Amino acid sequence: MMKKQAEQTEKKKQNGFKTFHLNEVNYKTLFTLKYTQRKPYQESDPKKITAFIPGKIKKVFVKKGQRVKEGDRMLVLEAMKMNNNIFAPMQGTIKEVYVTPGISVAKDALLVEFK
Repeated sequence: MMKKQAEQTEKKKQNGFKTFHLNEVNYKTLFTLKYTQRKPYQESDPKKITAFIPGKIKKVFVKKGQRVKEGDRMLVLEAMKMNNNIFAPMQGTIKEVYVTPGISVAKDALLVEFK
């Protein structure tokens, strides 16, 4: 009886093992539930400017349809009693501005979008 239980336990362990490939080496391991349920990585869209920290919008310097050059100041985000200038990462036209002065934003909130 004990031998049968040990075999079943070993079989469950083998079924739970996953193989992943890293740096040209295959590894066999057990993954945690948190790891298996994680969100897949998504590369950020450079045309969407998001808040890097929660805060309050102090000033907005751009509007929909406006052409900006790389490095132009777009808005000021106050966080932790500091004013953080958000600059245009590229040259382009503003598709939409999603914030107004005085509103609070969460981390990763969409602030401005380029065409």
